[in-house]
Amino acid sequence: MKSISVQQRRDRSEIPLIDVREEHEFHAGHVPGAVNLPMSTIGDHLDQLPEGEFDVICELGGRSARVAQALEGLGHDATNVDGGTRAWIDAGYAVEH
Repeated sequence: MKSISVQQRRDRSEIPLIDVREEHEFHAGHVPGAVNLPMSTIGDHLDQLPEGEFDVICELGGRSARVAQALEGLGHDATNVDGGTRAWIDAGYAVEH
């Protein structure tokens, strides 16, 4: 499974970003431009995944790593964002609410 840092993600704004946290976590603050498809329901929304390459993020990087690995197994070009939204915030990057 491929992974990138939040610093690398910041330079990849043209690549779609899927946030797999639950809806209440997402609304508390997320990376600008991220689309929320919670891990708990993503299997029901595979048709909503972007075509081509995309990145996957969660709070700390664990859930997104599992999701990215599973999606890669299904043939998707998914890359995990190490450290997740917490690392993004800790780096001082802006979030949307």
